[in-house]
Amino acid sequence: MIIVVLYVDDVIFTGNDDYFIENSKTIMKEEFEMTDMSLLRYFLGIEVEQNGNEIFISQAKYVNEVLERFNMQESKAAITPTVMELKLSKEDNSKDFDPSLYKSIVGSFMYLTDTKLDIMYAVSLICRFMKRLKEADWQAAKRTLRYVKGTKRFGILYIVSKCSDLIGYTDSDWAGSVDDQKNTSDYVFHMGSGAISWASKK
Repeated sequence: MIIVVLYVDDVIFTGNDDYFIENSKTIMKEEFEMTDMSLLRYFLGIEVEQNGNEIFISQAKYVNEVLERFNMQESKAAITPTVMELKLSKEDNSKDFDPSLYKSIVGSFMYLTDTKLDIMYAVSLICRFMKRLKEADWQAAKRTLRYVKGTKRFGILYIVSKCSDLIGYTDSDWAGSVDDQKNTSDYVFHMGSGAISWASKK
């Protein structure tokens, strides 16, 4: 089996048949001007470490860029993405906050969820208040960023294994929204060693 990923002018070949991969690359080179960069190391902000039968993906470099962009390099790391039992609301009376800065940090978080499923719930929570931004929302976003700082080396490890069982986990906060009493449901699916799909939605 071979999988080909194409993004603008970058192409990734992957699969479980080395001969087929090399043959496919040779055919492509005959048709197009291409450079073989060897094993994948970095792609669209995602760092890839390959070691024998293991592949580890993370976004530590991108995290450092985000911390610098928001002047949080010297901030103290947090041990959780949100304050326990945090409840944000549209009826918050704290002062208004700059929407452009907030939207920028939320956009950065959205991209980080490509490898950091541990912030999925926190990002889902702070995304709900883009139209009505208050100081409390900004403080919640900063808390998530401080957590990201302390866990920037975290990622997803995929290990070659004979076990390819699909295992799913799901949870709900049961009417956790202060404004409309709707649930927030979360899920993550693993196949073999690593997560392959995850989400958090109200």
